[in-house]
Amino acid sequence: MDDDRPDVLLTGLLFYDLVLTGLGKPPTPGEEIWTGGMGCGPGGIANLAVAASRFGLRTSLATVFGDDFYGEYCRDVLCDQEDIDLSLSRTADGWPTPVTVSLAQGHDRALVTHGSEPPFSQDALMGDPPEARTALVHIEAEPREWIARAAANGTHIYADVGWDPTQQWSTDLLDQLKLCHAFLPNESEAMAYTRTDSARAALGTLSELVPVAVVTRGGDGAVAVDQTTGEYADVPALDIDVLDATGAGDVFGASFVAASLGGWPLEERLRFAVLAAGLSVQRPGGALAAPGWYGVDRWWRSLTDPDLKSAYGFLADRLPDDPGPPVAYAPVTPPARQT
Repeated sequence: MDDDRPDVLLTGLLFYDLVLTGLGKPPTPGEEIWTGGMGCGPGGIANLAVAASRFGLRTSLATVFGDDFYGEYCRDVLCDQEDIDLSLSRTADGWPTPVTVSLAQGHDRALVTHGSEPPFSQDALMGDPPEARTALVHIEAEPREWIARAAANGTHIYADVGWDPTQQWSTDLLDQLKLCHAFLPNESEAMAYTRTDSARAALGTLSELVPVAVVTRGGDGAVAVDQTTGEYADVPALDIDVLDATGAGDVFGASFVAASLGGWPLEERLRFAVLAAGLSVQRPGGALAAPGWYGVDRWWRSLTDPDLKSAYGFLADRLPDDPGPPVAYAPVTPPARQT
């Protein structure tokens, strides 16, 4: 097998994110509210790409950039700052990069987005996808042809799914799990698609459809079953003050893949993903809030709680000797371009 193949293959819609934090309450019509914080940076599929790359995974991203300031800025961040392979990506003439404004309040956020469908589909971007160790995908009602081709290449597919605005939760979507190695929905999605009334019941159903099933539970942590090893794990969330939850689920997924590629036991994989997602909500933005090895190493070295020291003791053997330089968090505004 080619050692130069990507660790993670990704495709999806990219956004320029502007995140406002510190809102005491949501605005009402005619009202102006001043916020306590702000951050900007690439979002959408970039959340997964940056989170994966910051854990040292060779990350290949196929997306579309608009030929505008936002697209150029996001491309520069992903390629030059985050070392993500963009050879499968394209810049679309005359197409504006989608923009999302995220209003973070409490443990959640509200999103306002402007954008349109890109001129290149996921299947067009991927074509015959390169061989990769894993692909992180978002399955939808309409199957993507490239996912089946990637699975046939031996790529392990790690999938999540989004909220169904129709509220139909068609179980036909679960047919796509036959292509997947792992499925990582949140609790609400898992229960809706499996017609069950608890995360554990949903997990039981999903574990019959896919080798590795994970159900994320927000402030209650996550549960998972790995049928390939016979492992079950139930991990609590960390007690962390939430500044901005944007992209936390993406950080969880990328972190779980990183630990899985390392061959870690299921409980360690789950704890690691819960930790990385927890650290990400302490910073504004999705992609650039990802902690990477640097953030996890700092957390571990500063840890004094004996119970957490015990629960996360495996990090002493998992952390790299060199966790790398400090990661670049989301700036308040993009830096001025050098001329």
